[in-house]
Amino acid sequence: MIWAYILDDNGNPVPEPDTIRWAKWFENNGRHIGCDNIGDIRISTVFLGIDHSFDDGPPVLWETMIFGGKHDQYQERYRSREDAIAGHARSVFMVRESEDK
Repeated sequence: MIWAYILDDNGNPVPEPDTIRWAKWFENNGRHIGCDNIGDIRISTVFLGIDHSFDDGPPVLWETMIFGGKHDQYQERYRSREDAIAGHARSVFMVRESEDK
């Protein structure tokens, strides 16, 4: 079972069975694909590097979280980079909408 992934030069996930190689990559590579601050609220979307699907379908490798505000600790996870980018945008919109009220 493959649980660890790194990103290739094009940002695509690649299984990495070597734990040491994975750890070195993870430590030295930017994993953020989105980070926005709205006032004191932070919306962060990252490549997790570890499959969070728990063997239920394709790997879940990206996550958006909101820190602060009305949606503090909101979390959404994704199976593709494209879904993560779209989810990040939705979260930014959600925070902006709720902060304007």
